[in-house]
Formats: sequence, C-alpha cells, structure tokens
Amino acid sequence: MSENGSMRLFVALVPPPEAVAELRRAVDPIRSRYDGLRWTGPRGWHLTLAFLGAVEPKTRIDLETRLARVAARHPPRNLALTGSGRFGDRTLWIGIRGDRRAMAALAVAVRRAADKCHIPIEDRPWHGHVTLARVAQPRGAGGRRPRGGALTAPAADLAGFDGVEWTAARLHLVRSVIGNGPAQYHDVATWPLVGRPSSHVRARTRDGAEESSSK
Repeated sequence: MSENGSMRLFVALVPPPEAVAELRRAVDPIRSRYDGLRWTGPRGWHLTLAFLGAVEPKTRIDLETRLARVAARHPPRNLALTGSGRFGDRTLWIGIRGDRRAMAALAVAVRRAADKCHIPIEDRPWHGHVTLARVAQPRGAGGRRPRGGALTAPAADLAGFDGVEWTAARLHLVRSVIGNGPAQYHDVATWPLVGRPSSHVRARTRDGAEESSSK
C-alpha cells in the first residue's frame, strides 16, 4: 500500500478449485520444457474484467458501492477454460468458452462503474483469458525484445485443452502486490452475481456502440 493508502486493483472472475486443478494438470508437465518463461501460479489464475491501477481509499469506497450494483444486475454465467494463444511475443494465455457475450457485457458494466469513479480505463475490447506465462528474457543489446518463438510451442501444446464447465458466480475486487517474485493477489471485496437472466444481453462492439443478442 502506498503512503496515501492507495492500492493497485483490478476486477476479475476467479475459476473454482476444480477448474484450476484441471488446468494445472495440463500445464505442469510442460512448464519445465520451456526456458525463458515466467509462469504464473495457480493461486493467481483469474479472468480480468478491468485493470484499475492505483486507487485511493475514498475512490475505492465509491467504486465498491458501484460494483455491488453491477453484481446485483448481472446473473451467474457458465464458462469453461479452453484453447490457448499468445499476445504477440509477450504473453501465453488460456481462453474461455460459454457465455462470452454476457461476460463482455459484465466487463463493460465494470468499466462504466470505474469511469463514474474517474478511474481511467483502457478503451479496448474485452478478451477473456487466464494469463499462464510471460516471456522473461531481458532486452537485447539493441533494446529489442526477443521474437515470439518462445511462446509458439507451449501455445501449441495447450491448444487442445478444454476444461470442465463452471459457474462464474462472484465478482472480485482484487489487490495486486508487486515486488520481488511473482505478484500476490488478495481479495479486497467480493459480491455474488445475483441478477435475473435476460433474453437479451448488450455488449459494446469494437467501435464503442452497443449490440444486442438473444440468449
């Protein structure tokens, strides 16, 4: 925590223990095959809805009130961890299947809550995923990062992963503590998703408009 009491926060969904254990059984055998990757630990696996950065105490109180309202409006949704991919030459991830449009709508609602608290949020489409590893090699002498070949093989190894279905039933406000070693994550608050299912789910498209889809 900083001197003014601010915390580095994000909002996320957290897979249940059985989904985490299943993914761990798939990941553990391949971890030792690839040098140059910094693997995340199972205790830190989550689906980020919005990264908030440093948030001061007064703002956090307002944010918690607004996130509680978001959770009250959105129902639980069924998801599963599946497939794999990479963000350029930086990050290896596992994707999701299930009610992805509904989850995108939840991410939009979370970002709107943050915006109403004057918390700056990156304006880009939500991509549901769990981060598994990052390329750890330092920059070369020319100041450039190594190419993404380090992630091609592990992404291929995990491409066929298709996990058990689970219910995303709680919204988590999480504190991220960084320093020496892997980041540590601690729940600041959680809320059950208790909204009533609707036949229409609205989500923001890439150009910022909203679109509707029957479920």
